[in-house]
Amino acid sequence: MSSNAAPVLSGWRGRVAATLEAPRMQGALIALILINALVLGLETFPATKTHWGAVLHALDRAILAVFVVEIALRLAAHRLAFFRDPWSVFDFLVVGIALVPASGPFAVLRALRVLRVMRLISLVPSMRRVAGGLIAAIPGLGAVIGIIAVILYVSAVIATKLFGERFPDWFGTLGESAFTLFQIMTLESWSMGIVRPVMETFPYAWIFFVSYILVSTFTMLNLFIAVVVNAMQAEHAREIEDAQATDTKTSAAPEAVLHSELRALRNEVRALRALLTQRAGVAPGASETA
Repeated sequence: MSSNAAPVLSGWRGRVAATLEAPRMQGALIALILINALVLGLETFPATKTHWGAVLHALDRAILAVFVVEIALRLAAHRLAFFRDPWSVFDFLVVGIALVPASGPFAVLRALRVLRVMRLISLVPSMRRVAGGLIAAIPGLGAVIGIIAVILYVSAVIATKLFGERFPDWFGTLGESAFTLFQIMTLESWSMGIVRPVMETFPYAWIFFVSYILVSTFTMLNLFIAVVVNAMQAEHAREIEDAQATDTKTSAAPEAVLHSELRALRNEVRALRALLTQRAGVAPGASETA
């Protein structure tokens, strides 16, 4: 749960939220997630599952019960505000998937239990910052992916027309050409595995492949990375600004209280001065009457 919702809570809800967000509690939850990840990994070994399957299953159920109680307490403390925090919704869905009966049509959900390990992202601030940067980069990545798709499509059409007749396994159809060029874009076995055999038949084929690699790999994929890095830097800068704004408000609060007390003290001094002046003016008149 985001920390900005905790100050508005009071009473037992505030105490519950503070307990759940305490560093020790967060550390304990991280430890349980790591243990759960180890248990789920051990269940993939047939020998381990044969000898320790019952113990691993019981441990997995116990850890899941802890997660369910933790989510329930957070829901009780924050109520509807719980669903306003994206990370809380993420935790809710990850834990909720494990509660669906993994039988019949839902048998595939048994493999999705490992998603509970992804709760580390919401608990570890550095991981949460990286994930936030990736999410913020999605709009920019959409444009870059679109350009890469256009380049891949145009290049696949050209490669099919140029090399499809002699190399049908790699460039026989548009789909095969696109898959081969995608492999070349990743620089996996592109030289000895694909390009040099093609060059034995088409000596000038290197012009096409080198140009394609320069455009798709060295330019567009680096632009892809640049968009992600820029989004992560912007996310980090936003967190720093939020932290500075919070510190400013925190430091300004005592000053505001002090100013308020000084104003009240000045008002009391003025009232006392007026009272003394009034009494000083009444005393001589009273003596003359006497």
